[in-house]
Amino acid sequence: MILPTPYAMTTSLELGGESGSRLVLPVVPARGTPAPEFSPPQPLEQRTDIKSEGFPWPGEWTVERDEARQKTIVHWKGKDGYEYPWGKQNDSESLTYEGDDAHPETCSVRGEAESVFALKGRTLSWRGHLLVTTDQANFYYSYTRELLKNGRILKTKTWKETIPRDHQ
Repeated sequence: MILPTPYAMTTSLELGGESGSRLVLPVVPARGTPAPEFSPPQPLEQRTDIKSEGFPWPGEWTVERDEARQKTIVHWKGKDGYEYPWGKQNDSESLTYEGDDAHPETCSVRGEAESVFALKGRTLSWRGHLLVTTDQANFYYSYTRELLKNGRILKTKTWKETIPRDHQ
């Protein structure tokens, strides 16, 4: 997910001139220890008993731009599926980003995800519901996870957190 800075801004780039053009972007300094070094991945045995129906990325994108109100909505969705010896798995996911040019601090992203496992004699489903909203000082994160058996909810859990915008 990428959410904009909370400050309205205008960017311009002048092309040409005697020395050509360049774009210098600010970088957030890294804190803490450097990332560990991993050994390169090794080839794995190819399984023939698992069938894949694709991967959700890059999925389908649509952009709705309202020039009069200076707002943008971006929709993304993707799905995939697998067939295993013990059953089938189907996954779907969608994300909706909303931004306002005049108030970039109030952007949001909503997401829905579902994994359905069709097994012998039952169907299990995991559903996820995401909402991230922002203001000038914070990100507000909310995620609800549901477990269903044969369409009936067995368990639900929600996480909520306020995260300061400390890298702005």
